[in-house]
Amino acid sequence: MENLNQQKHPQYIWIILFIVLVLVLVVLYLALSKEKFGGIPVCGDGTIYGECSSDKPYYCQEKILIENALTCGCVDFLENEGNSCVLEENMTSKNIVLKYISSKEEKEINFMAYDEINNYVLDTPRTIDYMGSETPSRADFKLKAINEEIQREMILSLVKKIQNLEPNDKVQQVRIAISIVQNIPYGASDKKQSFVGQEVEYSRYPYEVLYENQGICGEKSLLLSFLLKELGYGVSIFYFAEENHEVVGIKCPLSKSFYGSGYCFVETDRPSIITDSSMVFEGEVKLKSEPEVILISDGLSLPKNMYEYRDAKTLKNIREKNLLGILNFWKFKGLKEKYGLVEVYNLE
Repeated sequence: MENLNQQKHPQYIWIILFIVLVLVLVVLYLALSKEKFGGIPVCGDGTIYGECSSDKPYYCQEKILIENALTCGCVDFLENEGNSCVLEENMTSKNIVLKYISSKEEKEINFMAYDEINNYVLDTPRTIDYMGSETPSRADFKLKAINEEIQREMILSLVKKIQNLEPNDKVQQVRIAISIVQNIPYGASDKKQSFVGQEVEYSRYPYEVLYENQGICGEKSLLLSFLLKELGYGVSIFYFAEENHEVVGIKCPLSKSFYGSGYCFVETDRPSIITDSSMVFEGEVKLKSEPEVILISDGLSLPKNMYEYRDAKTLKNIREKNLLGILNFWKFKGLKEKYGLVEVYNLE
């Protein structure tokens, strides 16, 4: 009996060795597969090199998104003019130079705007028809302004340029988009519009903000919401009724979010730091009320360890002139340069 058991042991050893070998081969295969497929070149919107983007007419060529209507086609309501998709032929264009801050340097990105598209958006009805007992909401009007189809197609070129600047870094794309909108000059429109039988201030749509290179808080927040949504992020708008102010919320870790909403505070009026809500506006105005959170889109979240969270805390301490603020006051100049901060968000 003892000899019989001894004869079986070698068989068990071979079986165990075989299983170990199989496991090793599986691990190696998975590792090699990950390396192989992880190395596939993609463009800034995730499109694989040599393929058409889901956003017509863009094509991924050597990690750069280019217009290629001849290969990728156009959406139904646009027609191709060469490799571009247009609303009508021979449109009148003008180049808009948009500024942004990156690595403490002021940089520029060009956006080609068209008179015909701006006129089309200008004539778009701002009203919404409701049925029966439906109640109008602020969210309905925000979504209407952001989701207008022809406007979307015409602003996609700016989204793709942002993605081309940082094809491998989604967070950097966000930083560029935020800085572009924050650096658009602040200014109200001189137009009026009719609403419920009354004449009220005209509210620009995102394309109009770009075309005129100017906007107020609500208008610029619409533009930034559009850009962040198209970059794939979760987006909301914070509306402060008491202060009559609007800012953007971008999806982020709950512990970093504004009022535990799951969205981080992003001021759009002028350059500022993500999550910095402690600034003092002109006229000694501070945001003290709890805002209405208007959901725009679900999507990606900012990561946990962004340097903006730390920088915003440092600036808050400096503003409050507490012990940490006094000890870190020497950092203020560097923060101003890093984000292009302006004096309107003063320390008094």
